[in-house]
Formats: sequence, structure tokens, C-alpha cells
Amino acid sequence: MRSARAEGRLGSGLRRRHTRWMDALERALVELERSLGPSVVTTDLATREAHAGDESECAPHVPDAVVVARSTEDVSRTLAICGSHLVPVTPRAAGTGKSGGCIPIRGGIVLSLAALRGIDEIDAGDQLAVVRPGTVLGELRRAVEAEGLHYGPDPNSWESCTIGGNVAENAGGPGTLRHGSTRDWVLGLTTVLPDGSVHELGRRTHKGVTGYDLTSLMVGSEGTLGVVTRVTCRLVPRPERTATLLVALGALEAVGPATNALLRAGPVRCIELLDDLTLAPLRSASPIPLPAGTEALLLVEFEGADAEVERALERTSAALDPVRPLELLVAKHAADRERIWSVRRAMSYTLKASARFKRSDDVVVPRSRLGDLLVACRRIAAQHGVRMPSYGHAGDGNLHVNFLWDEPGALPAVERAQRALFEEVIALRGTLSGEHGIGLSKRDALHLEQTPGLIELQRRIKAVFDPADVLNPGKIFPARHAC
Repeated sequence: MRSARAEGRLGSGLRRRHTRWMDALERALVELERSLGPSVVTTDLATREAHAGDESECAPHVPDAVVVARSTEDVSRTLAICGSHLVPVTPRAAGTGKSGGCIPIRGGIVLSLAALRGIDEIDAGDQLAVVRPGTVLGELRRAVEAEGLHYGPDPNSWESCTIGGNVAENAGGPGTLRHGSTRDWVLGLTTVLPDGSVHELGRRTHKGVTGYDLTSLMVGSEGTLGVVTRVTCRLVPRPERTATLLVALGALEAVGPATNALLRAGPVRCIELLDDLTLAPLRSASPIPLPAGTEALLLVEFEGADAEVERALERTSAALDPVRPLELLVAKHAADRERIWSVRRAMSYTLKASARFKRSDDVVVPRSRLGDLLVACRRIAAQHGVRMPSYGHAGDGNLHVNFLWDEPGALPAVERAQRALFEEVIALRGTLSGEHGIGLSKRDALHLEQTPGLIELQRRIKAVFDPADVLNPGKIFPARHAC
């Protein structure tokens, strides 16, 4: 038990550290304003509050200031100044992340890249684009499609998320099954390290093995190693045809066999899954009639040459015969396709509106074990008294498991159910995150999947890039005692 004198010394030490921190912050802000201009640096409360959270369920944290960068030079100066004063910097793009990755939990500066926006180049001959990080993904997709080209990553927030955020999280989406995630489309990056130095990583060519692949390391590093200010993306020719269909299944266990049958039918772009608990709030509002007894709905797309897609559609009915689908519907027009996809894109918000509280997890299991995971979710939900509707990307085993509850006192049961879900995923030889990153929301569960030695190795990599731990600190890795 501490004596009053010891408590006083402890309090005095905390006050001194707080005073030193405030002095360092003040000096950094003065230098930032002098170097960048007062219009770039703001301490306005409304602006700081607008940069405090993201679209995860993690609690927001108001930063001490916001820097709105307009160039690579702005980013470089910000990192160099803040690093010299040991002031934390949290990079941020559109704030559409689901894992708390851009929440400034240690205060300091939020470095906004939203104004670093625009497409610098589309080279149709070399099939690449050069894009700034604040560019909304939908803008890039429309621009390259106008040139007869295609950019593959397609997270459901593509009309609001940005290229910079996609790179930070290695974003995926429904089309990941055929096209891969963001890392598979990034050729090169202009990256600013925490000391303010600027480096050109990667290349413009579609192949190359010179040195370590630092480009791939940076993609998915969640803004903890460097800040990306320009992205060189590879492109491919625009697909000739896309066909969309719905498959209604009468049993969760049929999801795995149906998915495998569809993959054998032809060039599948995506296989999206909605379970019956997810479909329940949609039944009254959905423009898509669903047959009675539907326990799972698959939204499927074939993509490729016209003749290839046509053959896939012809094979589909026979391929699905063993699982006896309740219904098979093919979208005949572009309006039908858009109506179907509007339901899928609205899924997260529809579920959020159906309960007072919602938590969402993004997990992956081998495709053959997806049915097992769905059944396990029902068991976990019953054991802990929590609603757990699920949807996601059946084609690559990526499930978004949601936890819904109405009473604040149910939170401990939700947390126990979430832990049980994580343990089940690992037992099925899966992984704790497929496309949303680790950030804050899963950092304390990382040790369930990775050994202490592997986590320490990654900490050492972080220390090479950021020895003072000023860039997006507190993300990805658990507190050391949690290991």
C-alpha cells in the first residue's frame, strides 16, 4: 500500500510529464503553423471532433489538432516536426474504416489526406493509373472504365472510401474472389516515413523483383509504418460481360457445397452470402421476393467474355442440383442488378437500425468450413443470448458476423460471444481479419492467432520504420501483458 508521500510523488511525476507533453505539443503546433500556414493547421473543436472516430464501434478520441495536407511536402514537414517533438501523428483518409485504425487514441495530430485528391495519370497503353490517396475509389473506377479498363478492388463503401484508406487496410470486397485485394493491384507508392523522408517504393512495370518488396509491406500496414501520398495501380481490360444471379438455399449447411458448385460452373467474380437472420429485417422492405424457408441467400456474379459467361449460366442449374436450391433468379437488366446490389450494400446499415447496439467482426475460414462457422455462430448466439446475423463473401470464406443487442447490460455477454467466435475461427484454421484490419478493435485478440515471437518480430519491423512510435501508435499490436 502506497504512503501519502509516495502518492504525492507519483502525482507530481504525472503532472511534470503532462506539462512536458503540453510544452512539446505547443512547440510542434507553432512550428507547423510557421511551416505550413495557419489554414493547414487547425485546433478548432468542431474540426477536431469531426476527426475523432471512424465507422467502427470503437470510442472516438478528439485529437489536439488537425493538419489538412495538400502535398507530399506538407506530409513530410508534418512528420518531421512532430517526430522531433515526439508528438503522435494519426493518418486519416475518409474515416470509413471498421477497425478504429484512424482514431487518435494518444491525442496529438490527425494528418488528414482528404485534400490530397485526384487522378494524376491513366496510361491505357501500360494499363496503369497514378492516384492520390484522398481520391474516392468510385471516381477511379469510373475514370478507368471510361478508358475501357478496370480496377479490381471493390469494397462495398466504394462510393465513399478512398484509395489511401484502401491501401492502409489492404481493402478487399466482393470481387476479391476473382481479382484479389488492394495489394494485388498496387505497383508502387510514394511514401513518407515518420522522420519526414520521402521514398519511391515499387515500380511502374507489371513485374519486378528488385530488393525487398516494401510496397507489399506498406499495403495493409494500417498507417503505422509510413504515410502514402501517391499510388501507382495496375489496371486490366474491362470485362466484356457481367451476369448476376440469386440462389436461395434451404439450409446453412448447403452454403459450402453450393459455393464449390458455382466455382466449377465458370468465371465467378463473387459469391456473396446473407443468412436468414440478416434477411429478416429486409423481408418487408426488400424489392426482391424470397421464398419461404430461405436460410441463406447467395448473390453470384460471373464475369468475362460474353460466350464464357453464357456457358457458365447454362451450367449453373445443373451444377446446383445436388444442393436443391429453393430458387434461382438471373438479373435480366442493369436495373435488376443495381436493385440486387443496393440490398447488399445497405446490409450493415439495415442491421444497425434493427437494434440499439451493434458490433461487427470480419473473420475468414477455409471456404470448405464456412457452413461449420455459420452453424457455430448459431450455437454461440444461443449460449450467450445474443443475436448474431452474418453476411459476407462466401467465395473466399470471409464472413461478417454481427452482434446485436438492445440493453447496455448485455455487453459482457456480447464480449464473451465475440471471444467464443474468435476461438472458433482459429479452431477452424481461419484468421481474425479478412479485409477490415486489426486497428484497435482486434489488437488484444491478435495473440489468439499469432505467437508472441511473431508479434515481437512485427514490433521490431515497426521500430525500424518508426523508432519513436509516433506514427499511428497503439494500433495492431496488443499491450505486451496481453501476450
